[in-house]
Amino acid sequence: MTVIDERFLRHRLRSTSYGGIAAATVATLLWYYRFTVDHRFSWDLLSIPITMIIIKWSLMLWYRKTD
Repeated sequence: MTVIDERFLRHRLRSTSYGGIAAATVATLLWYYRFTVDHRFSWDLLSIPITMIIIKWSLMLWYRKTD
């Protein structure tokens, strides 16, 4: 039987969180570049950070309510 160390789970959670934040930051910067340089409003790129914000706030409210 393999026992998963608690540190491994914490490291996986932290790395996944940083990866998601980095991806949303890159999408936001790419949207901003297209908006300022190309003068083109790109909803597909803007939807990525908006989705991240909505999910994060929803989960924060859910955990606060249920914990």
